[in-house]
Amino acid sequence: MSRDTDDGRGREHGEDWAATRAWVQGQLGEDERIEGVERLLGGWTSTMRRLRVTGPAGAERTLVLRSFVEPFYRRHAAGLLTREARILRMLAPAGVVPVAELRAVDPDAEHCDHPSLLMSLLPGRVRLDEAGAGRRAALLADQLVRIHRLDVPEGERPRAYQAWTAPERVRPPAVTDRPDVWRRAVDVIRRDPPAHRACFLHRDFHPGNVLFTGERDDLRISGVVDWVETSWGPADLDVAHCSTTLALLHGTDEGLRFADRYTAAGGLLAEDPADHLYWRMLDALAFAPDAEKVAVPWRELGRTDLTPRLVARRLEDYLEALLRRYARGSPPRSRCGRGPGPSP
Repeated sequence: MSRDTDDGRGREHGEDWAATRAWVQGQLGEDERIEGVERLLGGWTSTMRRLRVTGPAGAERTLVLRSFVEPFYRRHAAGLLTREARILRMLAPAGVVPVAELRAVDPDAEHCDHPSLLMSLLPGRVRLDEAGAGRRAALLADQLVRIHRLDVPEGERPRAYQAWTAPERVRPPAVTDRPDVWRRAVDVIRRDPPAHRACFLHRDFHPGNVLFTGERDDLRISGVVDWVETSWGPADLDVAHCSTTLALLHGTDEGLRFADRYTAAGGLLAEDPADHLYWRMLDALAFAPDAEKVAVPWRELGRTDLTPRLVARRLEDYLEALLRRYARGSPPRSRCGRGPGPSP
């Protein structure tokens, strides 16, 4: 995390956010004021700030401000932030998933310099290091099962999921010694989406959007963040997205193992291996050819080993491993020792 400074005119590292700051101030109590601002690292779709707020008798609290600054995301901000605000309102009282409490939202930038959402600060931090990756992945699987089991009335369900790639949009890397892997991978998604039992999806569930507290046996998930893509669709798709991310962060084996962890925790996936492979490939191929872009914030959080070359190789290794495991149509065997393998 890096500390940003405000020069008193509302300019922060060259960004004009005076109107946003005034809007936040308007959401505070009469005797409260913003005393400090820190930029939070680890994201690439929005600018995240931690705001230290002081009140009467020296009382302090901390808020988090999300602002969509980049033109592409700003164009879509109204839908994204409105969706996140609605999901936070729905989930916070239930207590099944640890989420921030919504404080205010300005999705159309009527009052702010950029579309923004203000929320409470959750405890914990993102952890992406290799040490303890397996233990964290098991907790991720348990949490994802609980998310998918949320009972959401039909009238309150989020939008249907959207695919993030298609056969004609996949761009293999310009240089590869495994063109057949890419051809076979793209062929997997040249079909209609499989029939599936839909459920509540986070849709961007991965280690970078989960906060942890504690160590070893006391390790706990303390927060799940970034609900702008929440959707209604197959559990396989959320599992696929987390699996791809784990493969890029920690290698193919960890990426393959996550589905096993999910089913061992009680989650249900597609019974047909070909159907499950479809969802896995639909997610993984959306990272091509620039999986490197997701590694930029990871390097900011300390994973300097994740070079463009390493991440690209891991994506290709993962595609090949998925084809070996699922394309033949035989049920996969468990790889994590926590119970039977996935279905699949």
